[in-house]
Amino acid sequence: MRDGLSSWFMLASNVFEPPSFGICKLAADGCNVRDQVTWEGAGRAGGGGIPRVLDFPISMRRSHDFLTLSRQLHTAPFCFITIPPFLLVMRRMSLIRPFFCLLRCHNSVHFPQHFDIFFVTTNFNKMPSFSSLAVSAISSAQQESSSPTDSPSPPMSWKTRKKARRELPESVLKHRLDMCSKHSDLHEALRLYDDARAKGIPLSQHHYNVLLYLCSLPLPSSSSSSLLSTAGGASESNLSSGVGGNEMKNLGLERGFEIFREMGVDKVAPNESTFTSLARLAASKDDPEMAFDLIEKMRSCGIPPKLRSYGPALFGFCKKGDADRAYQVDAHMVESGVVAEEPELSVILKASVDAKRADKVYEMLHRLRTNVRQVSEDTARIVERWFMSEAAMGAGVQSWDVTKVRDGVIKGGGGWHGQGWLGSGNWRVVRTQMDETGVCCSCGEKLVCIDIDPRETENFASSLASLACRREVRTDFMQFQEWLEQHGPFDAVVDGANVGLINQYEFSFSQLRNVVKQLQDLSPLKKLPLIILHKSRVYGGPAHHPNNKKLLENWRKSGTLYVTPPGSNDDWYWLYAAVNCKCLLVTNDEMRDHLFELLGNTFFPRWKEKHQVRLTVSNNGICLHMPPPYSIVIQESEDGSWHIPTAEVDGDLGRPRQWVCATRAGFRARLSRLFIT
Repeated sequence: MRDGLSSWFMLASNVFEPPSFGICKLAADGCNVRDQVTWEGAGRAGGGGIPRVLDFPISMRRSHDFLTLSRQLHTAPFCFITIPPFLLVMRRMSLIRPFFCLLRCHNSVHFPQHFDIFFVTTNFNKMPSFSSLAVSAISSAQQESSSPTDSPSPPMSWKTRKKARRELPESVLKHRLDMCSKHSDLHEALRLYDDARAKGIPLSQHHYNVLLYLCSLPLPSSSSSSLLSTAGGASESNLSSGVGGNEMKNLGLERGFEIFREMGVDKVAPNESTFTSLARLAASKDDPEMAFDLIEKMRSCGIPPKLRSYGPALFGFCKKGDADRAYQVDAHMVESGVVAEEPELSVILKASVDAKRADKVYEMLHRLRTNVRQVSEDTARIVERWFMSEAAMGAGVQSWDVTKVRDGVIKGGGGWHGQGWLGSGNWRVVRTQMDETGVCCSCGEKLVCIDIDPRETENFASSLASLACRREVRTDFMQFQEWLEQHGPFDAVVDGANVGLINQYEFSFSQLRNVVKQLQDLSPLKKLPLIILHKSRVYGGPAHHPNNKKLLENWRKSGTLYVTPPGSNDDWYWLYAAVNCKCLLVTNDEMRDHLFELLGNTFFPRWKEKHQVRLTVSNNGICLHMPPPYSIVIQESEDGSWHIPTAEVDGDLGRPRQWVCATRAGFRARLSRLFIT
């Protein structure tokens, strides 16, 4: 068996208890499996030695195969039975267990009545995964030496074996530490750790990581807790037992580094979580340099750092006002392929504003435009503070190449030019709104609609279909793709479940019908939209009403209703249909769960902004909110003015979005006179 995944079933006929088992090492490096198997410290009383590797009989009906294999099993206390790869695609135990039962019942050869089966899988160049399918066995030697009147103990059930594994000291410790992590109880976790060390309970990587995580938790009342927000906040239970905040912090620091040293003594390999917790400990002692060094050490160990790994060093340098070192951490992130999000970009922006670095402020604004698009209220206040500072007043050029700026706008797709600060003098900074056409109510600047490259849409549709085929039943989704090719394209796609449940306790077909009617009226060809509904909505509940049955039948006959099969996620279907047809998508789903996180944060938010139709329900009925004719993203105009949108509160569609409008005082008038002249 030389394939990428080697698999064996091990039958141990002379094994006593799980702790007496030795360590099975399978160095799956492509060599013959018979040259790879070693056994250290095998079972007591007749065990020991090198196990034999036997072939599983492919011809199940030949009694000779049973006879031969049973004899080999009887002569060797420990055996590995190789399983052909094609048998592994079947339900393993439904085939393997009856075979061993036949061996045991074979009359020709004495065979142990109780035995253990172990399933071992390993990839080349990786450590094996060893999982037991049984936890106890009685050897034939034991049975022969036992009294004839003693009845053999029955084999343990799966539930009993599972319970036995849960009651192992390591498993009990893992569960209790997980509960401490859930409740942020550092004192209890340290007590459990000390007790485990005293009793000699072996600690795994997970045990150590939970302990280090608890030691690195920030204090809820600490002013620096926000700097480590990526680690998650500690609960009030951290301050229980009469221990003050400073004592808790010192305890976590002292014991955290001590636990890491013990982790090295026990030769437990660290992972990304280990280094991140250590970096947080370093940040707790106001040592961002140490946190940054840990990131370098992580990379040298071949462990790719994550965004959370950089947080302690980045926030620590920014807290100390060391903008240059913060820029180095940011450059390290870019080099490692880690994309900064708003908290990281916002803290760098703040450090740049404090350091009066106009070039870095300009860079961070454009990175916020690319990665975030709409900023939080805290980031908006930092932006306002910059534009009202003296450093911003002096940033910019008096004259510039208008053609070069205009070419930059065209090259970038609109909404920015990237040529640096334009103009000089005081900035006029106000909070404002946009009218329905995208004209600023403060300065009169008309925002642009940034185009989406058609090739990006096609690539996105292909990747979406590929991802959906992996997540859904492939034949079901491919059948939908074929149906869409026959009945499409459509002007709009309706998320039927979402629309029918807006402000409703149960599914409302009348509400869905009203939305479909409005969309049909808006269609240039008066075409019905595509309605996606799950099978449970079509054949259950309110669907049994005669009027609703008639409505569904009309939609089905017109080719505008698609019913997703049981067990499927209809999100994949309506999203793919909208992207493939390049049409509107009617839903109030914010599309922020794990499913949509798989699609990335670059193209998808831009597509959603231009295609999603949202709905509100009032006394006047249901109202459709069409996509705006401009892009809701940070925009830099050709005359140097800026418009920064704030993030909208979920579900508050009736409240106008707030924008930060920053223009040079009197600059637009001077520019107009210049062009007139």
